[in-house]
Amino acid sequence: QVQLVESGGGLVQAGGSLRLSCAASGRTFSRYRMGWFRQTPRKEREFVAVIRWLGGSTYYSDSVKGRFTISRDNAKNTLYLQMNSLKPEDTAVYYCAASVSDYGEYDYWGQGTQVTVSS
Repeated sequence: QVQLVESGGGLVQAGGSLRLSCAASGRTFSRYRMGWFRQTPRKEREFVAVIRWLGGSTYYSDSVKGRFTISRDNAKNTLYLQMNSLKPEDTAVYYCAASVSDYGEYDYWGQGTQVTVSS
C-alpha cells in the first residue's frame, strides 16, 4: 500500500512559478512509475507528466512541455513538479499517482492540491 500526499499548490500570477511536491509512503518508492495529472470541473482528468523508475525517463503533455519539469528524490520518497511560466489555463487540481508497472493504469492516487493562476 502506498499513500501519496501532495503539497505546494496555491495562487500565483500568470508568468509565475510553483513547485508541487508529492510525499509517498512505502519502502519501494524508487520502483514506482510516478505521474502528475490535473483536473478542472469542466474537463476530464488530464495527463501532465510521468517519470519512470528505471532510468528516470520523463514524458510531458504538449501543453506543459518546456515549462514544467518532473523529478523525483528517491532518498526522500518525494516526487516534484516544477511549474514555470504558468498560464491561467494551468489552473486545476493537481494529483500525483503511482504505479507498480511501467505502463497502463495507476494504482495509487493522492488527494490533490489546487493551483490557481490569475491573469
